[in-house]
Amino acid sequence: MSARQETSTATAHHVVILGAGYAGMSAAIQLAARVKGREDVQVTVVNAQERFTERMRLHLTATGQRLAELRIPALLEGTEARFVRGWVTAVDADAKTVRIDDDRVLPYDTLVYGLGGVADTSTVPGVEDHAYTLSSAQDAELLAVRLGRLGSGTVVVAGSGLTGVESAAEIAERHPELDVVLLGRAEPGATMNPKAKAYVQAALDRLGVRVRAGAEVVKVLSDTVELAGGESIAADVVLWTSGTRVSPLAAAAGLAVDERGRIVTDAALRSVSHPDVYAVGDAAAIRQGYGVMHGTCQGGMPTGVHAALSIECVLKGKQPKPFRFGYYHTPVSLGRGDAVVQFTHPDDSPRRICLTGRMAVRYKEMVTASPWPTYGRMKKMPASGAFWPRGGRSTLVREAP
Repeated sequence: MSARQETSTATAHHVVILGAGYAGMSAAIQLAARVKGREDVQVTVVNAQERFTERMRLHLTATGQRLAELRIPALLEGTEARFVRGWVTAVDADAKTVRIDDDRVLPYDTLVYGLGGVADTSTVPGVEDHAYTLSSAQDAELLAVRLGRLGSGTVVVAGSGLTGVESAAEIAERHPELDVVLLGRAEPGATMNPKAKAYVQAALDRLGVRVRAGAEVVKVLSDTVELAGGESIAADVVLWTSGTRVSPLAAAAGLAVDERGRIVTDAALRSVSHPDVYAVGDAAAIRQGYGVMHGTCQGGMPTGVHAALSIECVLKGKQPKPFRFGYYHTPVSLGRGDAVVQFTHPDDSPRRICLTGRMAVRYKEMVTASPWPTYGRMKKMPASGAFWPRGGRSTLVREAP
């Protein structure tokens, strides 16, 4: 099918935002609220589906728990931002166009690239064919159906990071008839202080999760997980939470990317190779004084807001400010009635203080539910979204002498 060109008005500056996750939605709502009523700026959000994916709750979806159906057009209501549903199949950074579903071409003057990460199923043989992931709500729903029909057997959760811990705990609590095994190179809670780490391990023990630290999966079969060293573990279901990858579209477009395919940005979150492209969330390699940021909601939403602020500055002929962000917590659910919250230094290293038990559950739920009131406030008071921990000296990027 020949491509048809979707044109905006001749005088409008067209900002296209790719991806409506936590970061993309933050950019869209913040910018649309700031330019509301202006005919010279148009904001368009492109996403593959209308449903907003609550990535922080996918382990609940995976165990059959019903969540609110959040719709992107509804979240954008009142902002005048336009929503386009479709898969982004190509970006032409020189022509400044985006191809959608291979049959539409959307031009832009400024692009916000927020196509976030998904589970990396390419590094270990058999994962793509035999393992479940939590890359989308649909993936989580497929796992929920499989777990619900299993009755008995072994579920192997591959990856002992935070997603693996939350998933293993949730599955074990919701399906006590199943044997849950958590495999990973590191011990669960390895990045936490000793008290928080011990609490995580005790909670997994209480739920009956068998933990195998120091384990490396080398192959996944239909009924078996093979480990380095020759050991095999029988598995009726495998959930893969070990590592993420980003879309190859940015690299294919000729944008400067890092070794993981993330767009390398300057201090204002602009692509270092194409300044009319901003990168946010998991799609961006954003350097701070402590190193390159890793993908989390707590950091993703500020990147979206800052990209919007930077775009507004450029539209006004001003120089955008540098982005600075310091981490402040790591909340982890351990089933519905338990959790741990590790408070962190700006560089994400653990502080001595942590919350556990019911207090941590309430804190975690507050964090998980926070995007919606934040988006609502930004519609009415855009400046309310521009507050987050800047991290002090640890986030300053010092130029090489």
